[in-house]
Amino acid sequence: MSETNRKFLLAKRPEGKPDRDTFDLVEADVPDPGPGEALVRTLYLSVDPYMRGRMDAGESYAEPWSVGEPLKGGVVGEVVASNGADVEEGDVVTGNLEWADYVTAPGTDLQPVNPDLAPISTALGVLGMPGRTAYFGTREVAEPKAGDTFVVTGAAGAVGSVAGQIAKLSGAHVVGFAGSDEKVSFLEDDLGFDAGINYKDTDDYRAALDDAAPDGVDAYFDNVGGEITDAVFSKLNVDARVAVCGQISLYNAQEMPTGPRKLPKLIETRARVQGFLVGDFAPRFGEATRKLGGWVSSGEIEYRETVTEGLENAPDAFLGLFEGENIGKQLVKVGEREA
Repeated sequence: MSETNRKFLLAKRPEGKPDRDTFDLVEADVPDPGPGEALVRTLYLSVDPYMRGRMDAGESYAEPWSVGEPLKGGVVGEVVASNGADVEEGDVVTGNLEWADYVTAPGTDLQPVNPDLAPISTALGVLGMPGRTAYFGTREVAEPKAGDTFVVTGAAGAVGSVAGQIAKLSGAHVVGFAGSDEKVSFLEDDLGFDAGINYKDTDDYRAALDDAAPDGVDAYFDNVGGEITDAVFSKLNVDARVAVCGQISLYNAQEMPTGPRKLPKLIETRARVQGFLVGDFAPRFGEATRKLGGWVSSGEIEYRETVTEGLENAPDAFLGLFEGENIGKQLVKVGEREA
């Protein structure tokens, strides 16, 4: 075992878009687990858009980090030592842990990962928080039905790619917005979407929707916000359902822009717009994981991972989310299993 432990701290609060100076990589001794704790060696680390809000001091649905505090996120790791925790050396576990080579955590904060079910990295993606977000946001909020038109933004990302496939399993006509021709091909050729729209090459989002969704939009899974959402709202059908999951186009804005006023469209269509957090469905996480695991095993849902090697490169992986560099789930690989 290494004698030092690297970990990332929040160096400063970003003004607008974060950069490498937002992150401070420090070294310390490997911690010893206290009573009821385990020492976990990180294997995979998740970076997610919601973390941007935790870097600000203002109000958010996630508690902000303090400057000088370790950054935290989803981690899959291997138990190195257990001090009365309900885990054993060699177990693979997941939890919301520090960006570090090694971290201690109470055993109650760790969940087991079955390496025989699927690659352990999927516990941070299709079988983890992003997959559960897609599952509940699609099935419980957007509620696509057979014959509906379902539109999803950020469609080639960890959440959007799964949401679109779940909608397709429901019998919907699925349209996804993504940021490159490669991603559009991924949606259409690999995931079975009916149409993909490269928003970076599209000057008129409404016209693109007229072609891809000629019958209007019945269900919308919004990960992005901004001008694309303005265009989708203009195409909502009567009784449409909108699931607001994320607004990544606005996360780095220093002033919130005012777009076209869209509320009159909701009167016309009697549409329902609902924001949600995956944590709202925590008592049903097991249900989602079992269902998603079955779909993955049967090949009905496919997934892709973009993996950055090395803890030291975690900031680059995080910043790349805002440039659309990833396809599927963005992960950082920190280590290999030893057991």
